[in-house]
Amino acid sequence: MTSQLIREWSGIQQFPTATQTKLFELLGKLKQENVNTLTILVMGKGGVGKSSTVNSIVGERAVTVSAFQSEGPRPVMVSRSRAGFTLNIIDTPGLVEGGYVNDMALDMIKRFLLDKTIDVLLYVDRLDAYRVDNLDMQIVKAITSSFGKEIWHKAMVVLTHAQLSPPDGLGYDEFFTKRSESLLKVVHVGARMRKQIKVSSIPVVLVENSARCHKNESDEKILPNKIAWIPNLLQTITGVVLNGSKGILVDKKLIEGSNPNERGKMFIPLILASQYFIVVKGIQKWIKEDIASEG
Repeated sequence: MTSQLIREWSGIQQFPTATQTKLFELLGKLKQENVNTLTILVMGKGGVGKSSTVNSIVGERAVTVSAFQSEGPRPVMVSRSRAGFTLNIIDTPGLVEGGYVNDMALDMIKRFLLDKTIDVLLYVDRLDAYRVDNLDMQIVKAITSSFGKEIWHKAMVVLTHAQLSPPDGLGYDEFFTKRSESLLKVVHVGARMRKQIKVSSIPVVLVENSARCHKNESDEKILPNKIAWIPNLLQTITGVVLNGSKGILVDKKLIEGSNPNERGKMFIPLILASQYFIVVKGIQKWIKEDIASEG
């Protein structure tokens, strides 16, 4: 495998001055905590805005986005470096094919991630997808099965297409809360989290990647709730990185699962012990009975 090309993070200069200032503060905070490399895994259904979100974070068109193709056919890692800090963002194919979870895509993603550590998972969906259903549950279960439930300790939910007018006369923040809660409940159940772990422990952020996103007086892209979403997204990512949970190392064991032969070895002492009591003790009993009868 060829080494990953790491380019200078020049796209950061395309952000408004106010956004740049906030981003440099966050990078400084990470470096103070000895975090010099950050690897973000972006996953979700096709067509929810994963690639566009990657481009928004790095401030350039690093991943191809087409109106006629929802995403690339295989994972892509975008690496950018700035002042001794390296950012890796891994864009992935959609996890659904024909209305079902695409196991081949998941397997491809896992093998692409071999020997990499996931510092943050961005689970991407759309704010304007008003319902959750069984397919959402199956996706969460598939991610959990692939990377372990610990992946959700390093996760955050990203809801795209956030420049909208809520239905049914709901206020923007109220609609955001309802949409977040319904999706987080699916994550909580699908990931088999303990009841003691609050659903709200997984942060949810809003994103609007389109050019129609409104701006504030500092020329920053803002949402209907007036939040400048790019700095807010990166601030939330920083919080997940520093939340005390370990990153997820994707090693060969995680990809292939535990060896069934290794699992069987633990039962060998029990099998030998049972054989001893059943066979050896039985033979000893027969010998004693034969001796007794002959006597």
